Amino acid sequence: MDFLRPYSSQILSILRIFTGLLLLQYGLAKIFGIFGIPYFADVKTFSLIWFAGLIELIGGTLLTAGLFTRFVAFILSGEMAFAYFIGHFPRGFFPIQNEGGFAVLLCFACLYLAAAGGGAWGLDRSMRKAD
Repeated sequence: MDFLRPYSSQILSILRIFTGLLLLQYGLAKIFGIFGIPYFADVKTFSLIWFAGLIELIGGTLLTAGLFTRFVAFILSGEMAFAYFIGHFPRGFFPIQNEGGFAVLLCFACLYLAAAGGGAWGLDRSMRKAD
């Protein structure tokens, strides 16, 4: 798979962008009730789910743009771990049983982005070049 090596930074950016967009969807659904998800249709302001949505809305936007990527990804990774253990784990040990697989995947994708950075395309890199 060496043919992909020259594109690793761009592929990292694609991972960051799509992870951010996925989180942004959840934030929009929880805060604004869009996308017609019944579970998120009546989220109470200042509830735990509302705060999770706010983190996902802001974090997803920043992650998509590649701004403050490492910090934001670290926060989002922690939020996804928290979501898994609070919302999914009590319903069963295995993610396949408790419907928490997506939260686990997002947790570790964000943890990887916190360690690896945002890749070639993003505002973080643009701002560093401007210095």
